[in-house]
Amino acid sequence: MKTTAFPSEVQDQLKYYVYRLIDPRNGETFYVGKGKGNRVFDHARAVVDGTDEASDKLQRIHDIRRGDLDVMHVIHRHGIEDESTALEVEAALMDAFPATTNIAGGTSSSDFGIMHADEIMVKYAAAETRFRHSVVAITVNRTVAEKSVYQAVRSSWKISRGRAEQADYVLAVINGLIVGVFIADRWYPDEDGTRYEFDGREADDNVRRMYINTRIPSRLRKPGAANPVRYFDPQS
Repeated sequence: MKTTAFPSEVQDQLKYYVYRLIDPRNGETFYVGKGKGNRVFDHARAVVDGTDEASDKLQRIHDIRRGDLDVMHVIHRHGIEDESTALEVEAALMDAFPATTNIAGGTSSSDFGIMHADEIMVKYAAAETRFRHSVVAITVNRTVAEKSVYQAVRSSWKISRGRAEQADYVLAVINGLIVGVFIADRWYPDEDGTRYEFDGREADDNVRRMYINTRIPSRLRKPGAANPVRYFDPQS
């Protein structure tokens, strides 16, 4: 028997749950999500809420269904009482499957995501950042492994173009640690026209020394924040 929906009595037992969507053509996990009720089936059928984060995911689902196949899914954890716990489980699963089409990182993944023990030592032993300029800081945890730091940070972000253009520098951040400092020569819309990217260059050595291998102060981090883009000024 193929289950296509959970009856109400099963939904009551499931509570919040965390799931993966899997491409049956190659076994690849392409999305991690959390939800209640029949959320997993809605996503597998591409019945979603229309948010722009869904574009890559929807394209994959449509490609699968055009091949007369069904999206596979696995529920990793259920019976979760509250949404905040479900978000933490979701974030950990995103770290375990970094090739997903999720646009935003998981809850707190920018600060507490997957790290090597050496990276943890560097992060927590590093001096806190003292902002001497207006900057836009962008967390690149999910993409930097496949690209240079510059290529990872330059595109594509849901960002305030006005604020970005006023910033003196763009900081690339991994798990709260600053790993790159760049000057954005111009910001412009990406190919989809929904996000922005920049062309730029590395800052000079004096500026880089102010920021590289320092960590964003904990007082400036928003607990549970998933947005990879943040703005700081000298008064921060």
